[in-house]
Amino acid sequence: MRKSFIERNTKETKIICKTNLDGSGISDISTGIGFFDHMLEIFSHHSLIDLELKAEGDTHVDLHHTVEDASYSIAQSIVKSLGDKKGISRYGFYYIPMDECLSRCVIDFSGRPELVWSVKLGLEKIGEMDTELFEEFFKAFANEAKCNLHIENLYGKNNHHIIESCFKAFARSIKEAVRVDERIKNIIPSSKGIL
Repeated sequence: MRKSFIERNTKETKIICKTNLDGSGISDISTGIGFFDHMLEIFSHHSLIDLELKAEGDTHVDLHHTVEDASYSIAQSIVKSLGDKKGISRYGFYYIPMDECLSRCVIDFSGRPELVWSVKLGLEKIGEMDTELFEEFFKAFANEAKCNLHIENLYGKNNHHIIESCFKAFARSIKEAVRVDERIKNIIPSSKGIL
């Protein structure tokens, strides 16, 4: 079982994160940010990654540090669980419709961090969460996981639907990328021999 535990303590946040890449999508999330908790529960459910995340942050300042550091912790835990990445599919992509909208995510655990975020939102907040923090979440993930991460909303009107479809596409893309291919289970999926 590819499991990992991360503990992150700074002056801004205290975070405990546990992941099981070979789980069934069980989650136990508590960040103090309702909509963010909902998105992480969706991520766990659709990626089949068991995720336990407990975050205490300086939300009296704003929500930025909690969201960013939670992303760092999730990314660290996933990468730690992947080890040398032998046998993984490496790439994942998925389109997710949600009512009137359609979003796409493509990921490559390449060892090189890059985020392309092509999502336009018409609201400043969804629930209590600043919408600009979604890009920050995915940017932190791409940087910490050292992956190429491309997320695009192709069309849509409802901001809740747009963001939820992005998280579902992200989850399904990761599910595919971390899947072990038995044909290459002892091989690093790179012609360079390293990721």
